[in-house]
Amino acid sequence: MATFVTLYKFTDQGLKNIKDTVKRAETAKKTAAAAGIQVRETLWLQGQYDVMAISDAPDEMAGTALALNTARHGNVHSVTMRAFTAAEMEKILAKLE
Repeated sequence: MATFVTLYKFTDQGLKNIKDTVKRAETAKKTAAAAGIQVRETLWLQGQYDVMAISDAPDEMAGTALALNTARHGNVHSVTMRAFTAAEMEKILAKLE
């Protein structure tokens, strides 16, 4: 599994429909589950970003497809980053010369 951290900013459309943000997150979580992706946590934020999600996908292609599917609805802009556990980082470091 590949872990991703995604930071979201509401678009004007997303702000116009802000009262639906929790419902949209639940719908996104169900859509992700149908694609074999587990959304572990969704948090609403104060500051530069509005929402953060942590998810586990079977691979990078599934994670990217979910990000594109979310973006096409027009409620958010996002930045998605691949995240690594300590064990994964140890494997990466073992490959250094």
